[in-house]
Amino acid sequence: MNEALTALQVRLQHRFTDTQLLLRSITHRSFSLDHNERLEFLGDSVLNLAVADLLFQRLSALPEGDLSRVRANLVKQDTLHRLAVELGLPEVIRLGEGEARSGGQKRPSILADALEAVIGAVYLDAGFPAAQSLVHRLFQAVEINPEMQAIGKDPKTELQEWLQARKMSLPLYRVVGTLGAAHKQTFDVECEVIELNISERGIGASRRAGEQAAAGAMLQTIKAKTTI
Repeated sequence: MNEALTALQVRLQHRFTDTQLLLRSITHRSFSLDHNERLEFLGDSVLNLAVADLLFQRLSALPEGDLSRVRANLVKQDTLHRLAVELGLPEVIRLGEGEARSGGQKRPSILADALEAVIGAVYLDAGFPAAQSLVHRLFQAVEINPEMQAIGKDPKTELQEWLQARKMSLPLYRVVGTLGAAHKQTFDVECEVIELNISERGIGASRRAGEQAAAGAMLQTIKAKTTI
């Protein structure tokens, strides 16, 4: 594993001061209690900020709503999964026996989450500039153009834009439970809009998928009560 971690740091173009952060970032919850979910949570926010900055520079003519839709397409699971594979995360991800036997090394949700965790680990190890540079390198070969905003909105983006247009706070998402064995978990996620005093739940095979399902349920409820 030491050789694998050294090679991964070369690909990341970042040498960790605290290699335990890197090790934790590639550790799935099925492998150890010291897993990567908290780093994933942090890395998700760092990724969104770094991509927002990238788009602000590259697509200076696009308005806020279109920028949000482009960003949503760049940070979605499919894109992160592809970047994780290119980075070689399937070869180093640490999984429990059950998860490994069921093909966890190829599962898009696991690899996308691990990539976010790695970004979070770089942020903790060396600060935002280092994490931002990593994100910019990762997306260097990804085509970014204004037409990406025309692709259909995902539920989280649609809900966020609806709330922002009405000067409301962004929704709050929280994992309220996990179901199933460690290698076949589903996430029960709650979405809350405080100003409307509404909460809805969604289930997904990953935290991200659960958030999208909860956002979709929230949109259905809002549409039933208001003219969206």
